[in-house]
Amino acid sequence: MELPIWIYFVAAGILFSAFMSVKSAKEDREEEQEWLEKEGEIYIERMEKEREMRKQLKDGA
Repeated sequence: MELPIWIYFVAAGILFSAFMSVKSAKEDREEEQEWLEKEGEIYIERMEKEREMRKQLKDGA
């Protein structure tokens, strides 16, 4: 039993679509992780600056 050629193209398209979906999801996760790490570093820097300001105010008073 031989299938029409268009069925092979449809199956190949489905597989390609699944592959690209997985690939783009992985890239999105990596970008989100990088963004979260960057925002975390910014938050930590702000906390350290605030701690230094409070320490200076405490030592100066």
